[in-house]
Amino acid sequence: MALTAVELCAAALVKLGADPIASFAEARIEASVAQRLYPIVLEGLLAAHPWSFSVTQQALTASATAPVADFAYAFDLPTGCLRVLSAGHTGSGRGLDYRVQGTKLLANSPELVVTYQRRPSEAELPPFFVSALVARLAAEFCLPITENASRAETLQQLAQSELRLARLVDSQQSTPRRVEDFTLIQAREP
Repeated sequence: MALTAVELCAAALVKLGADPIASFAEARIEASVAQRLYPIVLEGLLAAHPWSFSVTQQALTASATAPVADFAYAFDLPTGCLRVLSAGHTGSGRGLDYRVQGTKLLANSPELVVTYQRRPSEAELPPFFVSALVARLAAEFCLPITENASRAETLQQLAQSELRLARLVDSQQSTPRRVEDFTLIQAREP
């Protein structure tokens, strides 16, 4: 079941023990706090881990303006890019040395494939992430709404527990990465 931003915030408010909201435009402290903190908490939680549902790849072509030093080519980061995870040659999303500077990705290849995290829509958020997000929102909303530091601390601990569980579930959705370049293995080969 896909939830909207308002429904996610309403669930967090219920978890906190406050009255839910029906709109960010309501003239209540709960709506104001939710509207201001929701995008910050969501993007922070997304960028904190390479969630499988937020990772995507895109081929980039170098821009006309070359970097001043260190790398030969500059690329504009894709719209909606939260964090670059890797860069590679065409056909591979990793393996190239690169650096992110502001809104540019610098590398020594005229074309590359970038693997990055994007901000997915609320409809794309899987249940395990929704649980972690709601718990984190409740923890972040607690102090401004209730001014109860002990409840806020308890909710932060619950949010950390939900985040660990969400990371575990997310990590089980792909084949584990194998070690490809390890000097002890290479030393054993004849």
